[in-house]
Amino acid sequence: MLKQFSLVFFVLFACYVGVNSRELKHITKELEVNAPACEAWELYRNLGLINIIVPKLTNVQSTQVLKGDGGVGTVVKTTFVPGNSSYTEEFIVIDDQKRVKAAKALEGDCLAFGCSVLIVEFDIKEKSQNTCIIKSIISYAVKKEFEAKDPKPTVAIEAITQASKEYLERNS
Repeated sequence: MLKQFSLVFFVLFACYVGVNSRELKHITKELEVNAPACEAWELYRNLGLINIIVPKLTNVQSTQVLKGDGGVGTVVKTTFVPGNSSYTEEFIVIDDQKRVKAAKALEGDCLAFGCSVLIVEFDIKEKSQNTCIIKSIISYAVKKEFEAKDPKPTVAIEAITQASKEYLERNS
């Protein structure tokens, strides 16, 4: 059911931003965490990642909430070191029942060098009472004039999910 929801979400969103869903490329990672899914979801669902996890990453200089309170429509800017490049995203889906959160990149990352769309989704799946899977999906589309260069997103998803795992396992 979750795969169907994700597929429908991406097709609808792709139509919204004018991208054919067949043009979207996906990078998917899964990480098992020894913590209940409800605890992982509380960390991911609003500003937990921004306030607790992202500042622990060595390449992050700062994070700033530009708009919102952690719900849909919240806009967050992350500034990196060295060079002070930045990445700005807007939360577009937060589904408490399915434990799905998605954010659309507004600027930075591969949008700066050839992508037309970048969507980051986190799905928290319960594996057992005290274990869950954090599934991260990066979906992106490349502008036709940049297809030969094949730009790829550089969002630090693996570092974020690994830091989340360590935090959750230490604190649950």
